[in-house]
Formats: sequence, C-alpha cells, structure tokens
Amino acid sequence: MARRKKGNPVHGWLVLDKPLEMTSTRAVGILKRLFFAQKVGHAGTLDPLATGILPIAFGEATKTVSFAVDGEKVYRFTVRWGAETATDDAEGSVVATGEGRPTVADIEALLLQFTGEILQVPPKFSAIKVDGERAYALARDGEDVELEPRPVIIEELRIVDVPDADTVVLEARCGKGTYVRALARDMGRVLGCRGHVVGLRRARVGPFDEAQAVDLAEIEDAAEAGEDLAGFLQPVEMPLGEILEVNVSPLDAADLAQGRSVLIRGRDAPVLGGSAYAMLKGRIVALGEIEKGALHPTRVFNFGG
Repeated sequence: MARRKKGNPVHGWLVLDKPLEMTSTRAVGILKRLFFAQKVGHAGTLDPLATGILPIAFGEATKTVSFAVDGEKVYRFTVRWGAETATDDAEGSVVATGEGRPTVADIEALLLQFTGEILQVPPKFSAIKVDGERAYALARDGEDVELEPRPVIIEELRIVDVPDADTVVLEARCGKGTYVRALARDMGRVLGCRGHVVGLRRARVGPFDEAQAVDLAEIEDAAEAGEDLAGFLQPVEMPLGEILEVNVSPLDAADLAQGRSVLIRGRDAPVLGGSAYAMLKGRIVALGEIEKGALHPTRVFNFGG
C-alpha cells in the first residue's frame, strides 16, 4: 500500500521578500507549515544578512528550480571602504585596513574592470565544497581555505548612490555563481582602501522580481485569517520563459505523461530543435527536448495528490 504523503499537493512559485537575519532554510520551513504543503524548495540561497527575492517552489514547481537558479540575478549592495573582513561582510572580523577613500570618479573608472566575464575567487565563508566539506565550515574551524578563481559574468555594474565618503551603493546584474561580497573585497583591494559589504538585497532572480514579491508577514496574516493562500502563487512554468512553449492535444498530453515522445504539429512545429515545454489548457504537461520534429519528454508533471 502506497504511503500517503503528509500535507496538501500545493503547486507553484511564491516570490518571497526574505527578511533580514532569516536563513533561506528557515523561510522554506515556515512557508511549508503555513501552506501545509507536501514539498517545498527554493531557488538560490540568500545569506541571513541579505534581504530580497527568494523564489520558493511548491510541489511540481521544484522540477523547474534549475531554470530559476540559472537565471540572471540583480543585486543592490552597500560597500563600506576602509576595512576588509574575514567574511567579506559586516559579520566577520577585520583582517586588513586601508587609508584614503575613493572618489566617485575613481569608482566609475574601476567598474569596467569588473564588468563582463571576470575571474573571481569566492569568499572563504561560502557554500562551495572543498574536499567534500563546505568552505564556510572549514573556515569556521580555523582552516586556511584556498579557493580557486572561477569565471563569472557581470553584465552590468553601476553606482546607485554615494551616501558619504565611506560608503557606496552599487547594483550588479550578473550570472550564476557571482558573489557580490567578493566584488566588494576585490574592488577595495584595487583601490587600495579595502572594503566589505554592509548591506545586500537581491532584486531579481530570472523572471522573479520585486514587483511580485510578498512579505512573509503578509502571508502569515492571510493564513491566520483563514484566507486561501493559493492567491500568492505564480505558475509552475514561470522560470521557463527563455525556452519554447508548445501547446499539445489531450491525446499527446497523455502520451507525454507516460514518458512517450510526440510529434509537434501545426504552427507550433519548430524549425530547429532545443528545449521546450508542453502545455494543455493552461497547465504544464512536460519538459523536454525537440529533435526531428518530436518532443522527447525529460520531466513530466503530475498535479495529483
């Protein structure tokens, strides 16, 4: 006899505006309880000291998490000049200091050096694995963690505000794997004054942005009032905007659900192959690859209990 899953079959994305000093794991746990959901995950960890967009995937939306994680990110962050810390943010102890403060012109001249594809050494206090262990765990144990530089892509880096001589607010539009803490550290080294992040907000993850974001308190209030929380959810296919959408017949949908390939006909028949997802009456059926006019499913969606 099949074991009954605990919770309700909730499906979709919730764009959470994560509050300060809360871990991403804690946020997932709270939302799983509020929705009484069977399965919940998130797309891209946010540090406790960061706020902003944390996409939460419920149920079948977890099958599209990789598309959200791989999407472009936008961060707004405040850098304080004069000190470099062990963690590259305000939580760590000071490991180096620097005299003098850069002018706006100094910072502007430096931005292009950190735009495009660059090599970046991740912070020692990061989730990257070293010999099977998280770098932050090794660093907390006092080990001298040596991380290799990795290529990352910074599409745009610009000044948002300069509150005073000691701080600058920057915005970075970047690809997967970029650490803005490392950006602050490296810019401070080049400028000679050292620097670290004292404020960080993620403004966008792929298609998820601040316009869709919901405060946790708003969801908690709605749950306490007995309201239907489904209204907070975005469609399961939300992160798939960069790949082809094809509409299929009920017969083809049934085949895809069984893992069988189907021919793509009519106006949706693409000239070229590539990734695609199939829709039937506004609901996603399958993800897959198109080759020789046929959609070969790699993931199928089941919205049952």
